[in-house]
Amino acid sequence: MSAALPEGYEISADPARLDVARIHRWLSEDAYWALGRSRQKQEEAIGGSLNFGVYEQVSGAQVAYARVVTDRATFAWLCDVYVDPGVRGKGLGGALVAAVKEHLEPYGLRRILLATADAHEVYARAGFEPLATPGKWMAFGQQ
Repeated sequence: MSAALPEGYEISADPARLDVARIHRWLSEDAYWALGRSRQKQEEAIGGSLNFGVYEQVSGAQVAYARVVTDRATFAWLCDVYVDPGVRGKGLGGALVAAVKEHLEPYGLRRILLATADAHEVYARAGFEPLATPGKWMAFGQQ
């Protein structure tokens, strides 16, 4: 079930619309998974990913962000999902995740993964669930 985007907002995958300075500030200063990330590293991540922004329609200001790393054939990693604290609770995060999934549908991906420490309910509403066989998965560079 797709989450409806609240009135007054729009979602875009146009990288030219991204407010890179704002995204970097959000992630490097407030997101537990990206604290201290350098601006250069953020720009590299943006350049190698599909990027999505939520924008206020009137002002054009970016209020949320999500990034997807994918081969566009079999796999995608949803990451760096962030909603500005001033607009949280309006359903923008759920709508953003639903829009990302819809954007990825034509690729016929076998799997979309993500990791979260605190937003399980947001992703569950979008159809994500815990790994069925976590013992099969391995990681390099764990923190």
